[in-house]
Amino acid sequence: MAPRSKNSDKSKSATEREARLKAALKANMSRRKAQARARAATAEQPGDEADTTGKREG
Repeated sequence: MAPRSKNSDKSKSATEREARLKAALKANMSRRKAQARARAATAEQPGDEADTTGKREG
């Protein structure tokens, strides 16, 4: 068997890295979208008037 060249090893590792980054990005976006949906759902509930101004009464 012929020895591998350095270019093919770098190319393979670069491809693997891109695949890992792509998977991590996809998972991160899914988490962020779920967070946004959860926040939107809690914000739209009637009767739940949370004080988000940061000011205290009194």
